[in-house]
Amino acid sequence: MKLRTLLVPAVALALLSGCTMGGGAAAPVTLDPAAKPTGEITVWSWDVAATALTRLGAEFEKANPGTTINVVDVGYDNAYDKLSVGFQAGSGLPDLVTIETDRAPGYINEFPTGIADLTPVLGDKRDDFDPFKWSAQSDKDGALRVAPWDSGTVGLFYRSDYFADAGIDPADIATWDDLVAAGETIKEKTGHTLMSLDVATGGGFQMLLQQQGQGLFNDAGEITIGSPESVEALTLLQTINEKGLLKNVTGWDGRVTSAKDGDSAVTPEAVWWIGTLLGDAPELSGTYGVTELPAFAPGGVRTSNSGGSGLAIPTQAKNPNLAAAFLDYALANTDNQASMMVNEGLFPSYLPALETEFFSEPQDYFGGQKVYELFAEQTANIPPITFTTDNAEASDIVANAVVAAVLNGADPATVLNDAAQQIATATGRTIAE
Repeated sequence: MKLRTLLVPAVALALLSGCTMGGGAAAPVTLDPAAKPTGEITVWSWDVAATALTRLGAEFEKANPGTTINVVDVGYDNAYDKLSVGFQAGSGLPDLVTIETDRAPGYINEFPTGIADLTPVLGDKRDDFDPFKWSAQSDKDGALRVAPWDSGTVGLFYRSDYFADAGIDPADIATWDDLVAAGETIKEKTGHTLMSLDVATGGGFQMLLQQQGQGLFNDAGEITIGSPESVEALTLLQTINEKGLLKNVTGWDGRVTSAKDGDSAVTPEAVWWIGTLLGDAPELSGTYGVTELPAFAPGGVRTSNSGGSGLAIPTQAKNPNLAAAFLDYALANTDNQASMMVNEGLFPSYLPALETEFFSEPQDYFGGQKVYELFAEQTANIPPITFTTDNAEASDIVANAVVAAVLNGADPATVLNDAAQQIATATGRTIAE
């Protein structure tokens, strides 16, 4: 699940203020996996993830009499504001929280005593989880702080009816140039734009960057957004808008509404978008297909990553052992992880779940296509990138560069180099040569 937004400036400053212990951080918590589950916990999540946890919470309560799992959908647009304030204050957070993979390093490093070590609970199951997710959500000493939940393998969701009306075979789309050309034909013949994006939050720029094997920083922690790959990704977005093929929407709700209204022909997005379509647009069943992401060059990588998330236990939790038991029940159980794919479209990071029968079955919503096989096959091709503690701040700066180039017509290379300088000034990091 990857539903991106921007931290408001005040919260971003709180997260990156240098108060790395948090304001009044709670004492360290040592989890006891043998403790009998009892009492109640509160869990924060959003969207289909909250739906999944609510369903599993009810099942957990039946299996463990005397327990209560209260799941609160805090809404994505508010989630990180609440988390940052709670960690900074050392109070106000629940027993279990959802944190996305690219956000995890910031919270882990800025609040090192704020999140419990999950190794006592999941450490012996490490090989059963996506290794990238495990590494990205662990601290510098290798302690797991955020448990892997869902993966964010990216494909191209497309309106099969629009493609058919325009006389275009999705199998012929191999590169982004192919897709832009198809978009012009689709608009001419159907009146629909090619894609709907929230440009203010980056418009998919980082997804396009990772497809080319780059993040905002390299392995040495140097700033890399002035690279030729970055310029190519931003130029692509600018071209799509200049050709009248982009509908700019606002926030998560804007993206969902645009999909329900059928504004655009394609959505380049992670596998978790399936859950959103199933939950928010069931009436569109039979009108969608999925194919690989177009490559930047023939034979190039045809996937990327758009987030994924995990669950963490704040050290201020009132009932950390019950939180740990529920976390283990939800995320380290083959049947439960597979059920979240079946019911909510959350693609497991727990590898044994991918071996269940469901992942090779045709899906009615997508006209009988075996869409999960496609995502499972592409997961191994996702280029790895480096996240740093400065990713959140850098993302805000980069999003402004995307707006300048895509909506205001600024030169992509110029705005990206300017953004690199801003990030260097704000973080003290070096710009890669």
